[in-house]
Amino acid sequence: MQRNPYLSWIFLFCLAFSNSLAKQAPWVMRISCGARLNVNTAPTNTLWFKDFAYTGGIPANATLPSYISPPLKTLRYFPLSSGPNNCYNINNVPSGHYAVRVFFGLDGHPNFDNEPLFDISVEGTQIYSLKSGWTNQDDQVFTEAIVFLTDGTASLCFHSTGHGDPAILSIEILQVDDRAYYFGPAWGQGIILRTAARLSCGNGKPKFDVDYSGDHWGGDRFWSPIKTFGQGSDLATSTESGIKKASNAPNFYPEALYQTALVSTDTQPDLAYTMDVDPNRNYSIWLHFAEIDSSVTTAGKRVFDILINGDVVFKEVDIVKMSGDRFTALVLNTTVAVNGRALTISLRPKEGSHAIINAIEVFEIVAAESKTLLEEVRALQSLKSALGLPLRFGWNGDPCVPQQHPWSGADCLYDKTSRKWFIDGLGLDNQGLRGFLPNDISRLLHLQSINLSDNSIHGAIPPSIGSIAGLAVLDLSYNFFNGSIPESLGQLTSLRRLDVNGNSLSGRVPAALGGRLLHGASFNFTDNAGLCGIPGLPTCGPHLSAGAKIGLAFGASVGFLLIVICSMCWWKRRQNILRAQEIAARGAPYAKARTHLSHDIQLTRHYNHGNARTAAENGPSLLS
Repeated sequence: MQRNPYLSWIFLFCLAFSNSLAKQAPWVMRISCGARLNVNTAPTNTLWFKDFAYTGGIPANATLPSYISPPLKTLRYFPLSSGPNNCYNINNVPSGHYAVRVFFGLDGHPNFDNEPLFDISVEGTQIYSLKSGWTNQDDQVFTEAIVFLTDGTASLCFHSTGHGDPAILSIEILQVDDRAYYFGPAWGQGIILRTAARLSCGNGKPKFDVDYSGDHWGGDRFWSPIKTFGQGSDLATSTESGIKKASNAPNFYPEALYQTALVSTDTQPDLAYTMDVDPNRNYSIWLHFAEIDSSVTTAGKRVFDILINGDVVFKEVDIVKMSGDRFTALVLNTTVAVNGRALTISLRPKEGSHAIINAIEVFEIVAAESKTLLEEVRALQSLKSALGLPLRFGWNGDPCVPQQHPWSGADCLYDKTSRKWFIDGLGLDNQGLRGFLPNDISRLLHLQSINLSDNSIHGAIPPSIGSIAGLAVLDLSYNFFNGSIPESLGQLTSLRRLDVNGNSLSGRVPAALGGRLLHGASFNFTDNAGLCGIPGLPTCGPHLSAGAKIGLAFGASVGFLLIVICSMCWWKRRQNILRAQEIAARGAPYAKARTHLSHDIQLTRHYNHGNARTAAENGPSLLS
């Protein structure tokens, strides 16, 4: 059957397109902390974005603690006055797998601690604690972790421990392959890998992947150089030959990493590297090999066992045989539990007299913390704003995790069913709060106790509190609450203690609350001049609903307005009458004279008319 050339062309096009997608550039975010403008750094012209609207804190000039630190001029520090927990919240991060790296800085101001000590968490999980002396160790001036980010954001928090103010030089979020550093069935979104060590053996210079011209999907790892594991115990070797199978998915190691190595000697045939670790942790160990020694030409010439803290984890390792050829990369991975404070990696020759190793990576396996229910986090943020919570509380990040640094004033409880934390108590008494209590408090559905006493909170008690079914204790005493006690509080069948004394509340206490007193509940309504309706309080008058009260007030207002209008009209009419009388009084003599004259004229005319005939008959008048 003849093959359709168009189908072949479409297949090749789709294959090329899929390959181009697979090799598209990874998502990268680099922030120069405290910078007001974007920065490009030599020699690689790396772009660092300005630090804007990610967090609080104070920008300052930076002092670099190490020559491996990025050459940046600013940092951001977080004084204790801004709270114990401060976070960078970075939005619009594509869902994926990321290497997150934070470099620490030093503020040169003489009033600042020269070596602040603090904790770092990523996505609510504490990954690192700075140790005394970190400024003298190049590989301790930063921390790095490989983590899944799946909700469109990245949260990096810095937690004060009382030893100076946290100071951050830079933050990097670098996308890596979704399967990077897969170590077995336990690997996944619930796991964070914190970099404990990353060594380039036989190399004399510290390098990042970019210095090795490594693939960007590798996450620009930093490789600490190590020339020897111990005085006289090994020799450095190198090659300029190319290395096959180095930059393969999913880890994309740089080829140059395998061009240097340490080889054991005749006097010390075993190779052994020991490092300090935190006890009672699990570690993922990645060992890198390539046969670059010209004296080993075929399989079987160099065979050795690999031991971790004395236990054999790989037997009869033959690099040429296992990798398929000389100058070919081989990576071995194992996971070990370490109870003590030391981790020792040993290579013990079996065939041939020498062992060889090119690079070592050690990761602490950290179980990611379960987060607090998102709805409750948002409710607490709304409460923070409405109550005017002081900055010293440091309500930033997640309220319940890391568990080493929960929010002050919020009590947390873990729900094994949903695998989420929720808030079951608020204790913010006597904290100088001056805001109001928002309706959003009802979104904290798991609250059992609320104590907001001895503050200056004003406004009404929100009726929505009545929907918190499990609420047992509500203490709002000694504030400035006004209005009435919501009827909805009577629906709280679990309520055993209610203190609203020392406020400006008024109206009838809900009957359901009064009945609860007969069943052992403890309620305090004193020092509220306007409350009534239960024993110990004044008797209420006829009870009017809120609508009736509004109607009554409206009617009274209208009646008063009508009285005012009528009074003004009467006053205006009265003024007009008085004005007319006043005018009449002033003109009285003149008016009287005119009246008498008119009357005389009329009488004269009447008299003459009566005597007209007699005059005619008697002759001419006297006037003529």
